Amino acid sequence: ANSLDVAFCKVLAARLLGVQDEVADDGFRSSGVRLLVSDGNPWVLHVDNHIKYTFDVTRCMFSSGNITEKLRVAKWNLAGEVVVDLYAGIGYWTLPILVHAKAAHVFCCEWNPASIDALRKGLVLNGVADRATVVEGDNRCGTTVERIRRVAARVILGLIPTSSDGWPAAVEALQDQGGFMHVHENVRDGEEAEHAEKCVSCFSALLAKRGGSWEVSVVHIEKVKWYAPRVRHVVIDLCCRPTVAD
Repeated sequence: ANSLDVAFCKVLAARLLGVQDEVADDGFRSSGVRLLVSDGNPWVLHVDNHIKYTFDVTRCMFSSGNITEKLRVAKWNLAGEVVVDLYAGIGYWTLPILVHAKAAHVFCCEWNPASIDALRKGLVLNGVADRATVVEGDNRCGTTVERIRRVAARVILGLIPTSSDGWPAAVEALQDQGGFMHVHENVRDGEEAEHAEKCVSCFSALLAKRGGSWEVSVVHIEKVKWYAPRVRHVVIDLCCRPTVAD
C-alpha cells in the first residue's frame, strides 16, 4: 500500500481500503473489490434495519441499492410460513424474512462457497440459524429440487438480470395449496406490466406441467432500482393457486 492510502485509512480509522471494480460474470457474481490497504482480514460487518450481514469483501458482492426491497420484505407477516430462497447469497432476503417477517423456516439455496460461508455466519449472528436450512448446490439439479419439493408457501427468486433458470425449481418447491412467487427481473422502463404477463404465462405453463389446474395472477410489481439506463430491477409478485373444478 502507498503512504497516501495508509494515511487515508488512519484518518478514517478504517481497517480496509479498496477499489470497487465490476462484479464478476462468473456465475457467482463474485466481488470485484481490490484491496489497497488491509489488516489481513477481509471480512466486514454491515448492519441495516437491525440486521447483521457479514462477508468477505474480496469474494462476495453487496448491493446497497436493494435496501428498499429488503425493507419491504421485512414488513411482511410470514408467521407460520415456510419460504424457499432460491438464490440466498449472503442472506439479502433470508435474514429480513427470518428476523423481521418471522417466517417459520427458510430453505436457503446457494451454490457459491463464499456466499454459503457468509450466510451461515449471518444466520448465527442474527440468532436465526435454528429456523433455516442451507441447501448447497445448483438449484437446477434434481438433488436440490428434491430437498425443497412441495415445502414453500412462497419462493424468492432474487437473481438478476433474470431468475428464469430457477422457475422450474420454484414451481416444484411450491406447496400443493399454492402460494406466492417473488420474481426478480431486469426489465426495460415502461415494459414492466407486459413482462409481468409473460411471467404469468410461463409460470402457468410450468404449473400445468407439474399437474392440476392452476390460476396465476400478478399481485404487485415493485420497482427496486435502476440497473442501467432505461432498465429497471423489478420484483413481480405472483399468486399461484390451484383451482377446483365445478
